[in-house]
Amino acid sequence: MEAARTFEGAIEQVGVQAAEEAQLVAELQAGSDDAFAYVLERYRNPIYSVVAQILISEADAADVLQNVFVKVFRGIGQFHGQSSLKTWLYRIAVREALNFRRGWFRRHFHEPFSIDDEPLEPAADLARAPAGSGPYETLEQSERQQLVKAALETLPRTYRAVLVLREMEEMPYEEIAETLGVPEGTVKSRLMRGRELLRRKLSIALGR
Repeated sequence: MEAARTFEGAIEQVGVQAAEEAQLVAELQAGSDDAFAYVLERYRNPIYSVVAQILISEADAADVLQNVFVKVFRGIGQFHGQSSLKTWLYRIAVREALNFRRGWFRRHFHEPFSIDDEPLEPAADLARAPAGSGPYETLEQSERQQLVKAALETLPRTYRAVLVLREMEEMPYEEIAETLGVPEGTVKSRLMRGRELLRRKLSIALGR
């Protein structure tokens, strides 16, 4: 009985959230300045974080972030609720970051690669230093994070985006699939391949 009440409560909460989002979208589509200010305040920092991790440049991320919200405000009339508002916002952000990144890569990198399927370790674990809080451990962890950041920068954009969304933003597979507009199986495949490519690049950088 208690489990049933908990389940009913969760369903009710989802319904309330859906109704609140529908109201917010209606206000956005009506041109409400307050609604736009609310969306900007709520999503600016998390979207900036995703874009910055894809681009590895705060300056570029700031430019892309501005473009993202311009497109959100101009395109909200075409939002019909096929996904959550958050997923729609992230989809625009990732697309803008990847399009920006694609032009940069054409000017700087062209790296062929091949990948074998084998056991992998999460990308987030690759940056994790052994337990410890002393200055040497802190320095080591910082150096590891910089290595991961540099290696991540060279990954093909499709793998990079999945790694950022899964390992750093901790999005569920289903939400990543909706954000990128690809099947969930594709997300898992790209994540596996991206982790392996990142691991190999880090192994080379560490001389292992």
